[in-house]
Amino acid sequence: MGLFEAVYRFIYELGDMTILLWKTFYWMFRPPFRFRELFKQMEKFGVSSLSVVVITSTFTGMVLALETYTGLKKFNAESVIGSLVAVSMFRELGPVLTALVVTGRAGSAFAAELGTMRVTEQIDALYSMAVDPIHYLVVPRIITGFTMLPILTIISDLLGVAGGYFVSVVLLRINAHTYVRQMLNYTDLHDLFAGIVKAAVFGLLIALVCCYKGYTTRGGAEGVGKATTQAVVISSVLVLVADYFLTSFMF
Repeated sequence: MGLFEAVYRFIYELGDMTILLWKTFYWMFRPPFRFRELFKQMEKFGVSSLSVVVITSTFTGMVLALETYTGLKKFNAESVIGSLVAVSMFRELGPVLTALVVTGRAGSAFAAELGTMRVTEQIDALYSMAVDPIHYLVVPRIITGFTMLPILTIISDLLGVAGGYFVSVVLLRINAHTYVRQMLNYTDLHDLFAGIVKAAVFGLLIALVCCYKGYTTRGGAEGVGKATTQAVVISSVLVLVADYFLTSFMF
């Protein structure tokens, strides 16, 4: 693929995704409101991803505390481990790691499910029944990504801090009162709020890209595999790129 063709394809798909997002917002506030489908997608996206998020965030907080202890011990500054773990989890590691994990766990399922429906002509069947596929399929998934990822991120933040507390206080014998006091002194609600805003943006991007790739799948079973792979890769890259711009804007 030449450079011109790659640029053309990028612009074309960006425009297509923008149109899909616009149509999603258009249908989002129009009846019928399919709450049953919405709750079903929330269960798939949020509840089913909870176990992976719990393991990832807990051990991330534990590793972060262990690594910072090794470096800070040289300067007799072990007391600030709590603040470092909390700020790191709230601002960056919580939303970013949660987004990446959920992309592989739930975003790929979005793309594969819609892709399978496209190649088996189930989406075309919705048109024949006078049901708009974007209203029925895409809207619940976009709302799910936008709302559930911040909730998962809050859980990730709390578990990461708890993991850091366990390693610092229980294993490394740092004073518990000092750990908590330093964490509260150098962490405020702005850090937590910024991470939640990031998570909402990441959730929107993940759901949009995965739904678009699945919705536009072509080429049978092979096409479904390619669309799912592309959805996960593009979503992961967009999360990291968006994280930089959001960080530069908010901090």
